[in-house]
Amino acid sequence: MQQWLNSFFAIEARGSTVKTEVVAGITTFFTMAYILIVNPAILVAAGMDYGAVFSATALATAISTGLMAWWARLPLVVSAGMGLNTLFVYYVVVNMGHSWQFALTSCFLTGLVFLIISPLNLREKVIQQMPDSLQNAITAGIGLFIASIGLKNAGIIVSEPSNLITLGVLSEPGPLLACIGLAITACFMVRKNTMALLLGIIITTVIGIFMGVTEMPSAVVSLPPSLAPTFMQFDFSEIWSFDMLAAVFTFTLIGMFNSAGTLIGYASKVGALPVEGRFPPAKRAMLCDTVGTTASACLGSSPQVIFVESIAGVTAGGRTGLTSLVVAVCFIAAMFMAPLLAMVPDAATNPALVMVGVYMITPLAKINFNNLSEGIPAFLTIMIMPFSSSVVDGIGFGIIAYVVLKLCGGREKHKDLNVLICVLALLFLLKYWLL
Repeated sequence: MQQWLNSFFAIEARGSTVKTEVVAGITTFFTMAYILIVNPAILVAAGMDYGAVFSATALATAISTGLMAWWARLPLVVSAGMGLNTLFVYYVVVNMGHSWQFALTSCFLTGLVFLIISPLNLREKVIQQMPDSLQNAITAGIGLFIASIGLKNAGIIVSEPSNLITLGVLSEPGPLLACIGLAITACFMVRKNTMALLLGIIITTVIGIFMGVTEMPSAVVSLPPSLAPTFMQFDFSEIWSFDMLAAVFTFTLIGMFNSAGTLIGYASKVGALPVEGRFPPAKRAMLCDTVGTTASACLGSSPQVIFVESIAGVTAGGRTGLTSLVVAVCFIAAMFMAPLLAMVPDAATNPALVMVGVYMITPLAKINFNNLSEGIPAFLTIMIMPFSSSVVDGIGFGIIAYVVLKLCGGREKHKDLNVLICVLALLFLLKYWLL
């Protein structure tokens, strides 16, 4: 079996081992398992069945991530996009006043749009045409965004009306355990332990038992909830309406750049991997999230993207599709082991996200901030991501600023522009006007 895995996934050729890939997959799963709880909790506000969405989220993630493992053979995970699920509820259902069935239909059509534009290689061209300064800024911005998620979810950083955010009460059990987890994980990282993130999660969970943070499960396994309430629940009665067009456009634009941003961060992190040009096989990777979005809509959940938490597994040493295969298997198991998964507290998983930010901030050194036409867009990209909690908005602000400043910088700056980056700037301006 190990010989076949080495051959199929080219594990040794990419400088990895089966053990490392398995650990990386488990690490990724634990850092993103929250989506199984958060996604249903968000979509239930649209009137959807919590249990059905839970099963749909797990199954759709397993399908698309399994495809990523088998076809693209990259250590990336595809799952319900954070931000897209809130748009599903609050933009389409609440603001537009449509049913969740209408919203699911718009998600299904978004998947079809991605399938139609795939032969044009549009999404790969977007990545390839992105300026180096913005590529590095996107990677660093994603790192800050991931770290901010970890700090906020752990209670180390909390909201503060007068100053947006402030330090939480670190003497409380949750934040205190998270700080302990940070210290444990950082120590393993300094010692260059390839299992640092996973060991940090496990040890912190165990310590949490004695601190009253980790709750022991009442059961280990249970049957997954039925998909029936949401399965194939489409409403095509308003397929040609302006609202449907607006919803599909918004989902398409945001989904495209969420995945593109993660791919750029991934390519920067593992530049030594065999790539097509300067990037990994982006076409196959993005087709996996296309299939994921379509399958997710059919099962009864919001659009999928290449998950930014995939970088946690890459940081743990994941280099091949075996990492994503392990994650897919974990999500299948999660459908039957929800009570056991609930045992792992946020305080144990969020330190791993903070440590991922450490690895991803390094491309900042490559940005020439003295060249303000490059530095200002990069700065906006980096800052907008964590403060808006949106990878897409960071990319959007960066692209718009880049085009505006290059146009205002004289003829010598004009040559840095290309048609695609200008079109993208216009599309983002249209997005902000519509929303």
